[in-house]
Amino acid sequence: MREKRFSHCLRVRYGEVDMQRFVFNPNYMNYVEVALNEYLRETLGPYYAMLHDPGSDFEISLVKSEMEFLRPAGVDDLLNISCAVVKVGNASFVMEYEFRRDGEEELLVKAVKTYVSMDLKKGKSAPLPAEVKRRFVEYEGLVSG
Repeated sequence: MREKRFSHCLRVRYGEVDMQRFVFNPNYMNYVEVALNEYLRETLGPYYAMLHDPGSDFEISLVKSEMEFLRPAGVDDLLNISCAVVKVGNASFVMEYEFRRDGEEELLVKAVKTYVSMDLKKGKSAPLPAEVKRRFVEYEGLVSG
């Protein structure tokens, strides 16, 4: 995975760990959602404001999720979640996520998520808005096309 430009830090709370005192694996999906929303805020502006803007045609749905758990995290750990859009298609984009304890290099969890742009009225995929594609490509320094 290439170095990520964007990262978000969060603290593991007591209620997010299991009886082994490690982050309960499904909670990493919630952490990914937090990082995704912060990434979208950085690249596109407030995501939820876009959802409620009648002129917005941008809505996404998660269609594929892969996670690899390498090392555990526990209560009070500060997790640095680095993420990047690594591929932009006609109606979808792929993001990579990497979890590390803040200030450490050791990789704890890595994830790859595929999101599809949706037309909620029709209930099916739709092309990514050109402006969204442009911003992802510019922010990440991707090759367009």
